[in-house]
Amino acid sequence: MIKREHYLAQIEPFVDSDLIKVITGIRRCGKSVILKQLAQSILDRTDNVILLEFENKRIRTLLPDADQVIRYVDEHRTKEKCYVFLDEVQEIENWPDICQTLRLENCSVFISGSNSKLLSSEFTDALSGRYVSFQVHPFVWKELQEYAAELNRSVSITDYLIWGGFPKRLEFEGEAMIRYLEDIDETIIYKDIIRRFGIRKESLFRAVADFVLRSNGRIVSYNSIYRAVKQKEKCSEHTIIKYVEYLEKAYAAELVKQYSVKSKQELQFHKKCYDGDVALNSIRCPNNRYDIDHNLENIVYLELLYRGYSIKVYDNAGKEIDFIAYKAGKEYLIQVAHSVVDEKAYQREFNAFNGLDNSRQKILITNDDMDYSTSTVRHIRLKEFLESGDL
Repeated sequence: MIKREHYLAQIEPFVDSDLIKVITGIRRCGKSVILKQLAQSILDRTDNVILLEFENKRIRTLLPDADQVIRYVDEHRTKEKCYVFLDEVQEIENWPDICQTLRLENCSVFISGSNSKLLSSEFTDALSGRYVSFQVHPFVWKELQEYAAELNRSVSITDYLIWGGFPKRLEFEGEAMIRYLEDIDETIIYKDIIRRFGIRKESLFRAVADFVLRSNGRIVSYNSIYRAVKQKEKCSEHTIIKYVEYLEKAYAAELVKQYSVKSKQELQFHKKCYDGDVALNSIRCPNNRYDIDHNLENIVYLELLYRGYSIKVYDNAGKEIDFIAYKAGKEYLIQVAHSVVDEKAYQREFNAFNGLDNSRQKILITNDDMDYSTSTVRHIRLKEFLESGDL
């Protein structure tokens, strides 16, 4: 497995801090791998490192409760600062007591985990502010390429736009890969959400999940989701809101707020949906009719998050601009399209910037080979964007 330097570099400044380091993210995005890579990097300078993987039944049997885990650490550490890594820590009852006790006893504590007992996003709720969290995503393009090279395989941009960046999917091909991705989806939907929250209306939740995950790159509202699913299942809009929140807690989807230039405020009711990985859309597409146009926008969104941008959707007096991205005091207005070869597509994408001054850089990202830059809009080819260092 490749070394995910991007995340290791973010965590490194906190390695010796008494804050609990929480590694979060969608299931099977590589959290456990990063935890082990961190442990290995610290082993290069000290052997006062303890790694416990509670997914292993032998470990759970040996250390069944918080007191036993704390005692084990005490018996296997030196008096100097100890670095403790707890993977799938939610398997141990009263796990927050482990973290809080060890951090007060000169331990630097790192945790990760996500299953039907506790979703990643809920870890921070249990730690009373004594933590710093790092959200991990599936592979972005450069990571995917690096891992593919490690496996002596090649991956195309089109493959990435359809099947996304779940790391282990590169170890399979064809139907085996699709089956693996369907298993991830079923585990997230059933084990991580339906079982975790005790959802009784399973068919209704699945209908909501299907609608949301097929709506990536589109403006939605709770009411629009309600109208779409009520034809099949009786429900209330309040139930829809809860179900969408569950999808967000599991990092399966995220609803991004709109910012309106006209009213200079965030529009609360209509948001834009993005999937935690585009594979969650593609496995729902019948007859290989993959939604590459919207997946491309989703890929750009995930890449911007990976690079540390804060993102909103921008409403330019009724004309939607896909992203306004903020970082280090700079703002960028970004449009995304698969192609602007067609004249109507060209006019639609460029006209979205009409009426805006040049105080923010305007960018168009497409999968075209030709450069469509103008005097006010910079065109970036998708592959160049994915392989570049930053905007």
